Amino acid sequence: MEILLVEDDVDLQKVLAQYLELSGFTVHCAHHGKHGLEQFHKHHCDLCILDVMMPVMDGFSLAGEIRKLDPVMPIIFLTAKNQKEDKLRGLKLGADDYITKPFEAEELVLRIHNILRRSGKEDLQTVQLGKLHIRFNELVIESGEEQYAITPKESELLRYMITHPNTLLTREQILEDLWGQNDYFMGRSMDVFISRLRKYLQNESTVSLETKRGVGFIFKISSHTP
Repeated sequence: MEILLVEDDVDLQKVLAQYLELSGFTVHCAHHGKHGLEQFHKHHCDLCILDVMMPVMDGFSLAGEIRKLDPVMPIIFLTAKNQKEDKLRGLKLGADDYITKPFEAEELVLRIHNILRRSGKEDLQTVQLGKLHIRFNELVIESGEEQYAITPKESELLRYMITHPNTLLTREQILEDLWGQNDYFMGRSMDVFISRLRKYLQNESTVSLETKRGVGFIFKISSHTP
């Protein structure tokens, strides 16, 4: 699941982004409303977290622009205020939730999961591919009697490939969508994750993770996969 996080407090943004990524989300960050709108146009998003008080374009204005593009996009507002007027304005814009600073990151994650479940977006928690049983929420892959513990990034990469089956995914596309940037070091990290995923999948004949040298990868699922 991909989240747009728009927060002008750099330290808070960094903490929240790291916690959300550890919780299995892909996070696209922006420092003000105008930048947030650019990120929204650039990336697929499943939910938006918007600070209310920001320079250039505030959170309410950004929410209004997002609503024009996607009337049902889940939105959570963050604010340092606890004023009834702000909450009413946010609700009128169709906010799904409103959280006042300071707050615990765990609380934010729980609210995100609740909203995604209500919206029907958070549905890919477990997948069965032949004899493979993948539990993304538990970071576990079972293959017969073998069980593998996977990292959040491996889970995120595998989920991404499963949702783009039998499609050539370029290295640049994967790095931009999952890491937010395309550079040498991120590419090397991705190669390590790909190698590990191949090990986990090697005993299942209905799936394969193929490399197109110099281009990218294809996650192949055969037509007789249950």
